[in-house]
Amino acid sequence: MSSNTEPATERSLVLIKPDAVRRGLLGEILSRFERKGLVVEALELRTMDGELADQHYAEHVDKAFYPPLKNFMTSGPLAAAVISGDEVISVIRAMIGATDGRKAAAGTIRGDLALSNRENLVHASDSPDSAKRELALWFPNL
Repeated sequence: MSSNTEPATERSLVLIKPDAVRRGLLGEILSRFERKGLVVEALELRTMDGELADQHYAEHVDKAFYPPLKNFMTSGPLAAAVISGDEVISVIRAMIGATDGRKAAAGTIRGDLALSNRENLVHASDSPDSAKRELALWFPNL
């Protein structure tokens, strides 16, 4: 009998941003992922430094919105997590909702808990290629 009956497991980087940590929402956000059936494989509370911000947001460094984003993302502790599950990237993106918390659908993390476009609680990888790049930056030993 083949052991290929298990769904393929995919990994995503999730950053629970400084605004969420400051507001005490870390447990709420992680529990939503766990209740969905996703697995938290690694979790680390840390502060993003400027160099990591520039690497993580490499495609945005020259854009006008980047300096305030960098200031926000380096402003305090955040939680970096490796989350896995079947089609985890698309599942997490649906769970977190639209980038602008004011426009995100009710029932999503941002729709329920965020009122900002920049301070929007969560970052999640948007594609398998992004996930691979971001996971290597944040969790090089996995």
